[in-house]
Amino acid sequence: MTNRTTGTTPTAQPPLCLPPDPHPRKPRHRLPPGATDCHCHVYEDPQRYPYVADRSYTPAPADRQAYLAMCATLGLERTVQVSASVYGSDNRLTLDLIAALGQHRARGVAGLSPQVEAAELHRLHEGGMRGVRVSTLVKGYGGTDAIAELAPRIRPLGWHLQLHFHHAEEIAQLEPMLLRLAVPLVFDHMGCVDGRLGPDQPGFQAMLRILRQRDDCWAKISSWHRRSHSGPPGYTDMRPLVEAMVDARADRLVFGTNWPNPALFAPDTMPNDGDMVDLFCDWVPDAAVRQAILSDNPARLYGFPPLAG
Repeated sequence: MTNRTTGTTPTAQPPLCLPPDPHPRKPRHRLPPGATDCHCHVYEDPQRYPYVADRSYTPAPADRQAYLAMCATLGLERTVQVSASVYGSDNRLTLDLIAALGQHRARGVAGLSPQVEAAELHRLHEGGMRGVRVSTLVKGYGGTDAIAELAPRIRPLGWHLQLHFHHAEEIAQLEPMLLRLAVPLVFDHMGCVDGRLGPDQPGFQAMLRILRQRDDCWAKISSWHRRSHSGPPGYTDMRPLVEAMVDARADRLVFGTNWPNPALFAPDTMPNDGDMVDLFCDWVPDAAVRQAILSDNPARLYGFPPLAG
């Protein structure tokens, strides 16, 4: 429909996300010291931290106080804030949160322009950033076509590329390039697999091969509810995928809540974070493996200091 006054066509507004569950349940399982949420976001005052116009969603309020309250309930002591796609290459909110919590407790992953200058990268590194995210699923970040420009720019800092795919099949398509890429890699959200297809799906198997062959490659056990087709409360189709990842490379896995689970819209179901922690712990029953995924591996990947004795 054209606006009769201006003669222009109204632009569709990005859809509004569901808010996070305000009452996270305390898990049955006690998390180990240094347990780290390796994938999460906060969204605060849009007047101070404005959203980019070309974005995939509009977040519901989800500020640092609500996030930290959730962490306290679950037993998460450290955080890796992923600068959300709605902020594009403006990383101020993530930097501000890291500064408020301290780098002994917080690190970040940035959104960047492929043409980012070395001075800006050094500023972000000093502020606690340790990687850059690219995505073929959400607007706001560069897609995988930005990898060729970003990789040589971040390599001197030891940063990783965090890869967020629309479909896991993209991993299989990019496998030769990903195997030879000269920067560390982190696969978002279990490679963005399809729960219906099980562990044998080509993209998932490509991710496992890369994990086995590269000692500087990591994957996040996170956001499985989005990729499940069996659905809540058990998300049973995702358990074999988690178990396959643990069997392949438990020393290169990390965990993330993906709080506040952006880009979920009515009538989707917002998971309870305590329930998701318990599912993870049920799926990874070995306490030593859980400690590696929740605490030891994140410390190595993001450079957290040793825990106080």
